[in-house]
Amino acid sequence: MALINPHINFNGNAEEAFTFYKSVFGGEFAKVIRFKDLAGPEFPVAEKEENKIMHIALPIGKHNMLMANDVPESLGKTNENENRSKIVINAESKEEADKLFNGLSGGGQIEGPIGDSPWGSYFGCFRDKYGIEWIVEFDPNYNENT
Repeated sequence: MALINPHINFNGNAEEAFTFYKSVFGGEFAKVIRFKDLAGPEFPVAEKEENKIMHIALPIGKHNMLMANDVPESLGKTNENENRSKIVINAESKEEADKLFNGLSGGGQIEGPIGDSPWGSYFGCFRDKYGIEWIVEFDPNYNENT
């Protein structure tokens, strides 16, 4: 089965956002590439953008990777208020769901408080302080082997 790994564009604060995500999920960055790491005659990089993130990856759980980059100013700004795709986290317990929801939503805007949903799962959604939309869910009836 193919894996889905979310990739997020940031306007110069990818490293800050990923340091925050790392503080919630734990682990270590699998890769950090700055624009200056790729700079050369074929790929000139403005001095003000050389330390920005070309690619960053944070493993989440056993099989998932959260990835991102900063968008160079020459390509324009990413609309941080657009309706981005949501990142869905399927927690293994209510306790894990609470921990992730409370950690990631800190400083953000809660759109749906975490709690029991009408469809039988433990569910909450929010936009984090970087404008990224998340859903955290624990479904006690979900069996990943079916």
